[in-house]
Amino acid sequence: MKEIKNLVNGSWHSSIKTWEKTSPFDGRVVARVHEADKALVDEAIAAGRKEAFGAWGNMAMPQRVAIVRNMAQRLSARVDDLIEADMADTGRPYWQASNFDGRRATNLFEGYCDLALGLENRSKNFVGPAGFEGLWISQRRPKGVIACIAPWNVPLLMMVLKVAPALVMGNAVMAKPSEETPSSTSILAEVIAASDIPDGAFALLNGFGRDSTGSFLSEHPDVDAILFTGEPGTGSEIMRSAASNLREVGMELGGKNASLVFEDADMDLAIEGSTRSVFFNCGQICFCTERIFVHKSRFDEFSARLTHAGKNIVIGEQNHDGFSIGPLVSKAHREKVYSIVQTVPKEGGEFLCGGGIPEFGDARDNGAFFQPTIAIGLADNATMMQEETFGPVAHISSFDDEDEVIVRANNTRYGLAATIWTKDVGRSLSVSQQLRVGHVWVNSWQIRDLHSPLAGAGISGVGEVGGRSSLEFCSQPQTITVRVK
Repeated sequence: MKEIKNLVNGSWHSSIKTWEKTSPFDGRVVARVHEADKALVDEAIAAGRKEAFGAWGNMAMPQRVAIVRNMAQRLSARVDDLIEADMADTGRPYWQASNFDGRRATNLFEGYCDLALGLENRSKNFVGPAGFEGLWISQRRPKGVIACIAPWNVPLLMMVLKVAPALVMGNAVMAKPSEETPSSTSILAEVIAASDIPDGAFALLNGFGRDSTGSFLSEHPDVDAILFTGEPGTGSEIMRSAASNLREVGMELGGKNASLVFEDADMDLAIEGSTRSVFFNCGQICFCTERIFVHKSRFDEFSARLTHAGKNIVIGEQNHDGFSIGPLVSKAHREKVYSIVQTVPKEGGEFLCGGGIPEFGDARDNGAFFQPTIAIGLADNATMMQEETFGPVAHISSFDDEDEVIVRANNTRYGLAATIWTKDVGRSLSVSQQLRVGHVWVNSWQIRDLHSPLAGAGISGVGEVGGRSSLEFCSQPQTITVRVK
């Protein structure tokens, strides 16, 4: 059995406390994971501070970038191992694991290296009030020790989105993957340990959230900032911990995303895009669509076609070459999804497809699969219209006019993303500006430059991350003023 240990100050550490990681595909045990205790977390943070405020943090940017870039090239050589680890942890198909997570994640290091080299120090000559001449120079220094706490839905990509900018800016990284998906970050740690990145500048700390590694990191006074992706409840707990020492947090916290299909929409495009935005990764993407509002003149057509697509999605075929879905991440998460879905008939709705657990008649029945599900007939305040399901589930409603659908789309505590389907460019811009979300797609979904900024509204996020925004979050601005005369 694979053993996943903790990496601290260049050494691998086992633990008395371990847990077995099982595959959501068929329930088999894929690894034994060692939980980091508080003493090990303390040791990792102490070593990290020495590097962030020492040789690593003070290294010239070109030299540090060259080290990170060399590590990234070594990581790219392990892409097959990363894909295998991702499939074991999540059960997702090979096509998705190879195209969506593995290679995109390894390329991110190169992208952040390029961005970091493009950062410019600012300066200006000035004359002070007493007539003396001065010069100020503004530069960005490492922030210190940054806790990078990643989710389970896209484990490697979401971890690298935090680790890459933190490392290139000279910080020490405390990487905590989800307890559900530790394998790919363990491979990343292996590659970093064999690279020229100093031992203390990166630590892999496995564990859980409350009363475990997550809490030890978020409550530690020597952690200078926290990058977190996950659900709002956990985000609130982290913010409370961070507030005690006035530490900065950057968070993406999920969504209850709406799709607006207007009467002039290209229906082929809208169906193709909606099929992906509802069902991709079994609905386990923060940007996935869960509420679809369709103009009444196209409601029947859209509902029939999306239902047909949902009924014909390939499920549980890991070697399928093309769009298909795997299981949910765990049986516990499936129970959460199922509990929300079961409220549909109780609250006046009905299913056009799905609504339950598929049966395969083989080992996959030990997994965590769920049927692609489309519902109609619910009021906007129904449970499934307000609670984030995070599964292959969506509800379709009809609307009469533009003003109405904007109000209804905004009827949520969340505010991460939305999708608009229309041929009217003016309408797309006007409606986008009235939606309380951080990201809007027009006639597309998940077509994204990962260097673009991301900020959620409502309970969908805190702060701005992505691209240059992440580099700025992972650094401390410093201004030096010199009296010239």
